[in-house]
Amino acid sequence: MKILMVCLGNICRSPLAEGIMQEKIRERGLEWSVDSAGTGSWHIGEKPDVRSISEARRNGIDITRQRARQFKPADLDQFDLILAMDNSNLRNIQNLITNKEQGKKVHLIMDLAHPGNRTDVPDPYWDDDGFSRVYRMLDTACDKILDGLLQGEIRIPVS
Repeated sequence: MKILMVCLGNICRSPLAEGIMQEKIRERGLEWSVDSAGTGSWHIGEKPDVRSISEARRNGIDITRQRARQFKPADLDQFDLILAMDNSNLRNIQNLITNKEQGKKVHLIMDLAHPGNRTDVPDPYWDDDGFSRVYRMLDTACDKILDGLLQGEIRIPVS
């Protein structure tokens, strides 16, 4: 299973989601991979925001090796599950879909964790206090998604 986390700049939310999911996958002994990307190009090559790094570190996760990259159309074929942090990024990704198989892979992360809610993970970039809330949201969502995948409640067509 290859999972891609996507936000706007790939320095706040998606690096946290990548780090959290990777740690949960490691703890469960799965041989899955996780990556992250941004729909925007502003931060390509940069480390995650220092506040994301600090929040991850507070929770025992090191995300300092990650570097921002931009989402590319080829990601729709290379990943089995693509999780957008908010509805705006979801629409940006959906605009690149060229077939049904790609479309089945793309989801709003919180909607996959809590079906029907359509809840965005808020961008904490402008709110220093938002990083811990975002971490908690993503931590819970990653647990629910992994449980759903492993128990067959969430079915994703694997390439």
